[in-house]
Amino acid sequence: MSENVLITGSNSGFGRLITQTLLNNNYTVIASMRDPEGRNKAGADELKTLGAHVVNIDVTDDQSISKGVKDAITQTGSIDVLINNAGVGVIGWQEAFTIEDFEKLFDINVFGVQRMTRAVLPFMKENKKGTLIQISSLLGQFVLPFFGPYNASKHAVEALAENYRVELSGYGIESLVIEPGGFGTDFGTRLISASDRNRAESYGDAANAPEQQMAGFEEHFNNENAPDPQMVADAALSLLTTP
Repeated sequence: MSENVLITGSNSGFGRLITQTLLNNNYTVIASMRDPEGRNKAGADELKTLGAHVVNIDVTDDQSISKGVKDAITQTGSIDVLINNAGVGVIGWQEAFTIEDFEKLFDINVFGVQRMTRAVLPFMKENKKGTLIQISSLLGQFVLPFFGPYNASKHAVEALAENYRVELSGYGIESLVIEPGGFGTDFGTRLISASDRNRAESYGDAANAPEQQMAGFEEHFNNENAPDPQMVADAALSLLTTP
């Protein structure tokens, strides 16, 4: 029997690759994204053509999540797997990120994970089975400079996942984590930059070091030896097919 998989942030990057990979392996996929009838319509229509169910979910909005999850269940009957993929990165000196910068990032990367998980767990507990997969990062285990708030958000996500693993172990629900390294997706085009330029400039000749580091990463991602993002989608499939 095919499992029904809800994936957040399905319009691009890892989310799109995971959606396509699971569809190709006979999973029923509910691809969620923001504004599928507007700015993401082209991508949404392509996924529909491939066989995905598409729902509108903004992970920073409780009402959007509640409606999107209900729409998903109406279309498919259940949600057996939640893959929390939606996320955003940062670039800059950690000191230069304001509290407002942190709040914007955590609202997506951490609070969005908790909102989505809370939304699906009542249905999973009722069915006494389910799988939660967090698309985390290697930076949930260690840190790289100039990604400070992102490092912190992924450490937080891993703590959430571990705690759910313990608390849900008696309810037939598994809590799993995938930790990608750096891959050449469109992730780097949507980074939140540190807002306080005065703090950045206080580092003198090194003020632009974050941007220089990112340029180096992008050069690596564009060469012929760059890792293939499909590896992350294959990891998701491997988890779901492992007894």
